[in-house]
Amino acid sequence: MLNNIGRRTEFYSVLIGIISFFVSWMLRADPYAPYKGITLNVNFPAHPHYDAVMKIIPDFEKETGIRVQVEQMQYLTMRKMQETELLKPRGRFDLIAFVVFSKADYVFNDQIEPLARFFMTPSLADPYYEPSDIINSYVQNIGVAGGHKGYLPGPTDALYGLPFGAETSILAYRKDLFIKHGLRPPENYSELLNLACKIPELEPGIVGLSSRGQPGHHLSHAFLLHLAPLGGRVFDRYWNPTVNSPQAIRAVKTLKKILDCSPTDMNSYGLREAKNQFLFGRSAMYLDSTVIAGEITDPEKSNVMGKVGWIKHPRGVRYASQTGGFGLAIPKNAKHKDAAFLLMQWLTSKETDKKIALAGGNPIRFSTHLNPDVLKKLPYLETFGKALNDADPDWRPIIPPWSKINILLGGYLSLAMEEGADIQKLLNAANQEIRGIMKEAGYFTYKGKH
Repeated sequence: MLNNIGRRTEFYSVLIGIISFFVSWMLRADPYAPYKGITLNVNFPAHPHYDAVMKIIPDFEKETGIRVQVEQMQYLTMRKMQETELLKPRGRFDLIAFVVFSKADYVFNDQIEPLARFFMTPSLADPYYEPSDIINSYVQNIGVAGGHKGYLPGPTDALYGLPFGAETSILAYRKDLFIKHGLRPPENYSELLNLACKIPELEPGIVGLSSRGQPGHHLSHAFLLHLAPLGGRVFDRYWNPTVNSPQAIRAVKTLKKILDCSPTDMNSYGLREAKNQFLFGRSAMYLDSTVIAGEITDPEKSNVMGKVGWIKHPRGVRYASQTGGFGLAIPKNAKHKDAAFLLMQWLTSKETDKKIALAGGNPIRFSTHLNPDVLKKLPYLETFGKALNDADPDWRPIIPPWSKINILLGGYLSLAMEEGADIQKLLNAANQEIRGIMKEAGYFTYKGKH
């Protein structure tokens, strides 16, 4: 009898072992299995890219069994909510989208997770993910911190986010108007400025080049958009401000000429107004974020479908397009961090990047910009892919004091746009105030070490 009991015990032990093996094997085969049934709370901006993302979120839920609850809101409102939630012991969100200049604050305040642990965990990290396919300048600009200058790659850097809704600058132009008047798309800044002023004379009521001009961060953005191609920087390598350099003076004069040549008042325009001016057919050129591309091909938003050509950001003394937009991060106080990483990885994968592009979003992978299926529907992405070779991750400093500097700079630039303004004097004053902000923040603690 004992032998029978012993045999049964041995049989059940073997059976349990076999079942455990297969359960373990199945869990390894399905990385989502441990998380089926949970709900991830996600915070996204109200933005064309994320509108496209919302169309494919159900695919993730169906594939994984993980539910995704998304709160979408205007990005400044989103930022304020995140600032509140990230301070709590247990936050409201498992995954957040953040605008690029939030990176410095979130990393500095230790509020988002470094991603190394997730990519080192074999049950989470997809071996087919191919991170090298993600556009380098987007990763450097949006995801990396702790390296060169504290916000760029370098020997001491770490990855805190992945680009998602990232953007570069591109020039869109009205092919029909250019053909009508025998014009060529501008290859450099001299040609760009000439066309910005010439087109309103050829086509009364039509703006040559749409631009942001609203005092504050929009005007500062427009200035920086031209500063990098014209050879300027906000700081030198030792954090001395250089917004009064000859290159900066030229960038201000460039922006002023664009605004002065416009037959409409663009001094109150932010990104939305500048985009709409082109989308509604009231402008011949648009030089700003690639986010406009999905709207140009949307018949509900565009009056210029089929009339638009694309070239990369024109050359100043060099080619240098902007980088920016949004990324994804996992809050330190998130409840479901591993599952949030799985969603982040899925959203930024090759297959999903293609789906998002076809739905009207901004792809983040080189392969998507070359994919035949994508290019058949969105041929302009081939030009965007080439333009990304010029994308500059350092066109705008991403440091904790930047928000304060950005507002200050925007104020001085607004004065510089006025008729008869002494641009050099104004930028000298701005430079001095920026130096004071940097000194107060501790940027000149070390001296003579270089």
